[in-house]
Amino acid sequence: MEKFEVKNRWSDKVQFTAEIECDKNTTLPVKQGRAVRWAVKNNADLLGADLSGANLRDADLRDADLRGADLSDADLLGADLCGADMRGADLRDANLRGADLLGADLSGANLLGADLSGADLSGANLLGADLCDANLLGADLSGANLCKADLSGAELYDADLSGVILCGADLSGSWFKRTQDWKIVKA
Repeated sequence: MEKFEVKNRWSDKVQFTAEIECDKNTTLPVKQGRAVRWAVKNNADLLGADLSGANLRDADLRDADLRGADLSDADLLGADLCGADMRGADLRDANLRGADLLGADLSGANLLGADLSGADLSGANLLGADLCDANLLGADLSGANLCKADLSGAELYDADLSGVILCGADLSGSWFKRTQDWKIVKA
């Protein structure tokens, strides 16, 4: 067992210390991922945590409070983030391919350049989120709130946009080829 400290992204102070299993060859992203799993299991505070680059593939983060957390460059491939509170989180360049974000709150989140291909964002709140240059290829955005979201340059090829709310969203330069039949819902 090793004690692994996770710091707050703003204060740089230790937010929690996780007890994780690893050896001398375990990489930092894997240690971070194990620390997050430990934190969820032990109800540790992840609010504003610096988790940049963490390996969270297939992690169970349902209903996790990740408000303001730094998850930039994190690997969240196939992660379960149903109902997670990720308001204001930094997910720049994160790998969220195939992630389950059903009903997640990503309002004000920074998803610049994130890979959300095949992700389930149905019913998610993305109010004011930055999805500039994000890959949403084949993503399910049905019923999502994208009001005032920046989707400029986003790849929405084959995305399900049925019932999506796009009031005030910036769609300049976005790709919409072969999207599912959809109707814009105005607030």
